[in-house]
Amino acid sequence: MSSVKAVTLKGMEAKEVDVEVEIAGGLFSISIVGLPDASVRESKERVRAALKNAGISLKGRIAVNLAPADLPKEGSMLDLPIAVGLAVKSQSIPLPKPSLFVGELALDGRLRPVRGAISAAILAAEQGLPLYCPSENGSQVGLVRGVEAYKVDSLEQILGHLKSGRELASVEAVEIDDLPPSELLDWTDIRGQAMAKRALEIAAAGQHNVLMVGAPGSGKTMLARALRGILPPLSDGEVIESLTIKGVLDSTDHPNRRPPFRVVHHTASTVSVCGGGTALRPGEISLAHRGVLFLDEFTEFRRDLVEALRQPLEDGSIVISRSSGTVTYPSRVLLVLAANPCPCGWWGDSMERCSCSQSDLDRYRRKLSGPVMDRIDLQVSVSRLLPEELIGLAPSKGESSSQVRMRVTAAREAQRARWAFGGWVCNSEVPEKALREHINLSVEAEGTLLKMAEGLKLSARGLGRVLRVARTIADLSGDLQVSSASVMEALAYRGEA
Repeated sequence: MSSVKAVTLKGMEAKEVDVEVEIAGGLFSISIVGLPDASVRESKERVRAALKNAGISLKGRIAVNLAPADLPKEGSMLDLPIAVGLAVKSQSIPLPKPSLFVGELALDGRLRPVRGAISAAILAAEQGLPLYCPSENGSQVGLVRGVEAYKVDSLEQILGHLKSGRELASVEAVEIDDLPPSELLDWTDIRGQAMAKRALEIAAAGQHNVLMVGAPGSGKTMLARALRGILPPLSDGEVIESLTIKGVLDSTDHPNRRPPFRVVHHTASTVSVCGGGTALRPGEISLAHRGVLFLDEFTEFRRDLVEALRQPLEDGSIVISRSSGTVTYPSRVLLVLAANPCPCGWWGDSMERCSCSQSDLDRYRRKLSGPVMDRIDLQVSVSRLLPEELIGLAPSKGESSSQVRMRVTAAREAQRARWAFGGWVCNSEVPEKALREHINLSVEAEGTLLKMAEGLKLSARGLGRVLRVARTIADLSGDLQVSSASVMEALAYRGEA
């Protein structure tokens, strides 16, 4: 019997699999056992054709066992280890030392890229095993430090390496470039909307969830898309984490420091947003990890979907449980909601008349409440510009996205240093107890907050939101203490919730 090491994915984590091959006499047949899914069962045809093109004809009754037997195996990344195991057994090819093999085979023996390459590289580094992977996955595998990895173009190439020591190209360490030249909307492209832009700057600095309410055509979507351009670039660890999540779905994503930006349509299913399915795939909330999750037309979303977002937003992770197992994906996102002010969209607009009745307004506003709204730190009204303002208003000469991003990045670094003892990155993540102990309120700010809390009847949760936002405003100004002005500005974004 021959045994070759492989991997399969369980969520975003790679699990080690032993591919055991036994060949007995008799008519030709191949059976694969060990909880393989359809793509693994189909691999026997790809493997047989690839081996034939490499000059190896299979004979006899072949049994392939994927151990451990109780772990579901899925995906085409098991093609290469199964082929290597069959070649080792049928041709008596020696395996010099335990190694991990991943790769999908074409019928002519070429290797195609696979999903989960970064997860496989992380496992190889932890186990101290060499990794043989498709060349096209090299840019992903090279992100993982401490892994010995080799690029393989074809089955014939890897068999030549194992037989005669033919040299293979090593996967070189990949350095992640700084932010590429942006094709995103720039802050200067947005005319007017000073208050909304300020609210989004605060949201970006402290990773505060934000709701924008405004009539159709007021620029809510444009503002949300421009927000991505002022977010700090991802760190090396965050790039790897983001690519690992995406790697569960995509085999060809390349390193990029640009934070994710995911847009969810109001007709989306709960599984597509939160994750799940038989293969336990990540949803939009996990694909947006360390970036922006944008829900336009928020009031049109089904209530069960909105309720499902509550716990992931609170915990920063989401647990998906199915009969096939349980996986956890990270979900630390900056949630941006956009909504019209009423069913017809024109309530409070200076150019169109609202046609909604009071009962329509009351029913609509009930949708802008509930558990998810309890997680919204900033609420801002976005007004349409008048035609004469649009025509006469020159392009903004204010700060560009890169200038705002520098200030946001400095504020993030201040937060990271302050909360390092608890492992938190942003003010929005900090628990109530730690926040109150380390917020550093000035005496005047404390008096202002007490007075306003009594007058506005702020709840404990509402007070905590105001404190977090005020701390972020102070960080943007470079202030060690939270001033009375920072508290008043935070209260201005409190909304009616």
